[in-house]
Amino acid sequence: MSSTEIPTEKTLLQTIEALAGRAPEKGFSLREIFDQLDESAFGAGLFLLALPCCIPFLYGVPQVVALPMMALAAQMVMGREQPWMPEKLANRHIDRKGLTQMASGGRKWLGWIERIVRPRLTVITGKRSERVIGLFLCVFCASILVPLPMTNTVPGFAVAIASFGLMQKDGLMVIAGLTIGTAWVSGLVGAVMFGAVSLFG
Repeated sequence: MSSTEIPTEKTLLQTIEALAGRAPEKGFSLREIFDQLDESAFGAGLFLLALPCCIPFLYGVPQVVALPMMALAAQMVMGREQPWMPEKLANRHIDRKGLTQMASGGRKWLGWIERIVRPRLTVITGKRSERVIGLFLCVFCASILVPLPMTNTVPGFAVAIASFGLMQKDGLMVIAGLTIGTAWVSGLVGAVMFGAVSLFG
């Protein structure tokens, strides 16, 4: 048994909490973490990576996970069955402190999802729909890279909600996540255009 194996837990958040509790000081690589997520590969992976983006004033980790999030979302658009990650991204580490913050922050900010999610509007979570959902998530993930304060929190919530809905076949939850993310990106683009017009006339 490898040092990163953990017992099966009832929920994804419990799995993440158990992983954080067993982590060595240097933490685990993204590849090692993904090996533990044997549920819906894309949904679980995106939810995990979105967690640090949802936590206000958590710096460092969101920048580590933003590109891997985009890589997963892009693969959804391409219709891949299983996620693949370039070696450089797969070897990125999240240390024990970061994993602990992700677990506690995930429980605090997103624990409510587990209580209300259930299979509904499942046609939205089908394989054909995944490509469209992946396109939206790509845009949301890209907005996390915008170098402005708090730009990771809202799109992080959008990705987390949509990906959890995808994993649990809850189309209504997916719609909620996509709506939040689209509103955020629209507001961000509008603000940039307004700023450009104000600056350059």
